[in-house]
Amino acid sequence: MITDHLTDTSDREVITTRIFKTTKERLFKAWTDPDQLAKWWGPEGFSNTFHEFNLKPGGDWRFTMHGPNGADYKNHSIFVSIQEPDEIILDHISPPKFRVVASFSKEEGGAKLRFRQIFLSKEEADKLKTFVVDANEQNFDRLESLISDLYS
Repeated sequence: MITDHLTDTSDREVITTRIFKTTKERLFKAWTDPDQLAKWWGPEGFSNTFHEFNLKPGGDWRFTMHGPNGADYKNHSIFVSIQEPDEIILDHISPPKFRVVASFSKEEGGAKLRFRQIFLSKEEADKLKTFVVDANEQNFDRLESLISDLYS
């Protein structure tokens, strides 16, 4: 387990939120359908090759993220919990290690996604914040575009 949910993690978290013009069920599906997920996961200019996507507690998600510079980044996560259509928790176990808690709620005008990344230490979070804050916004832009294309 990457983090204990009973401890205060506020000093080692990055939280990104956005309201999408869709239902929380569609938003949840964009996270749990590997065909949809592969199209939007990652910052602008990145693409993905999924090798394994076993959506269940204890299931593996292995993929290679291809950067715009031609570099490949191997990723491995393990699903901790899936509460359809409200929450997904996974541990990113390849470096850098962190826990993701993606929460989905109905909001006026659509569905809200609250995306928490909980790092092992404050130092690790501080080091990565300079990159992940912008990368998460780009990720959400890509998700918003996919949802618009699918449901407009």
